Amino acid sequence: MYSVSEELKDKVKELNSTIKNKYKDVLSIDKKTLRNFIEDNIGEILKLDRLSTEELEKFLGKGGILGVDGSMNKMGGAYPHFVEVYQGLAKSSLYSDQPIYKADFYTPLNLEREKATLNELEGKADKGGKNDAITDYKLSGIEVDAALEGLNDFDPYAIMMDGSLIRYDIECYNKWIQLRKECERKGVILIGVIKDIKTSVIGQGLLEERRFGINDCFHDRELLYGLLEYGEMICIKDDVGKKSREGFSSIFMRSSNSPSVIGMDILDSQKEHLGEMARLVFSLTPFNSRGVPLWLDIVDSEVKISDKMVQNLLERYLDRDVLEKFFISERDKRTL
Repeated sequence: MYSVSEELKDKVKELNSTIKNKYKDVLSIDKKTLRNFIEDNIGEILKLDRLSTEELEKFLGKGGILGVDGSMNKMGGAYPHFVEVYQGLAKSSLYSDQPIYKADFYTPLNLEREKATLNELEGKADKGGKNDAITDYKLSGIEVDAALEGLNDFDPYAIMMDGSLIRYDIECYNKWIQLRKECERKGVILIGVIKDIKTSVIGQGLLEERRFGINDCFHDRELLYGLLEYGEMICIKDDVGKKSREGFSSIFMRSSNSPSVIGMDILDSQKEHLGEMARLVFSLTPFNSRGVPLWLDIVDSEVKISDKMVQNLLERYLDRDVLEKFFISERDKRTL
């Protein structure tokens, strides 16, 4: 059994009141008014149709879908005594028995190994710290590496990345540009599916619209919760937000029975396929799910690096004295 102090209970109640008070103005906007505002200022709300069996078969005939995701886990204590392990996976819907795995690791104890990475990140590390920049570069980089190999090996019709495409542009630019150019050269459609949207394009619009009396910039995830009907999407106007300036077109979509909304990016050079890819994502997403296409969920489950996995990996392939001296914290020793 565990005990919770009265003070902690009071603090959680305080948090509840704070959030409700902060959001009272935006939550008071009725659904119809907010939908009208979005259509006038953010983008058209459209109803999606699922792809027919014949249309899905055409996707298979054209090369199928390549799903790409990555995973990271960490073992150790405070800087510099930790090691991070990364794994990327590209999996073809046509050649599911030929997964492409990419792997890497990082520890501050061996920065000499990271000279090329640090050169690539020159000028970026100050924004989030050297270690955060390396972590982001390593994880996004192996995902792009896996996508490039899958692109060349399987010649898919479309590549479905887990996350926003702008993330790769920011975190591993040179590798990302190579993938982008190859997709454009080969005519392979490249999209990113965003499970946890972090943008605030609607919130910024509401903040600028004085008639609502809103003084905070709320996130799109919050504003869109329960607003769209099942199978609806918002085609974000090119002049809204920053993604279009970075070379992407985007949508928001309710792809399942869950009231949450996901996002999708596509290269601006492939914008004519935006509706087609939205229908594909919608068609591949189970009704009673969290809104993510089933193929990406499969890739996600197969690439995941669990705590137990990284622990077993290091215990098996590191000498015991190396493991204990450098990568086992005092807290971890209590559970080993």
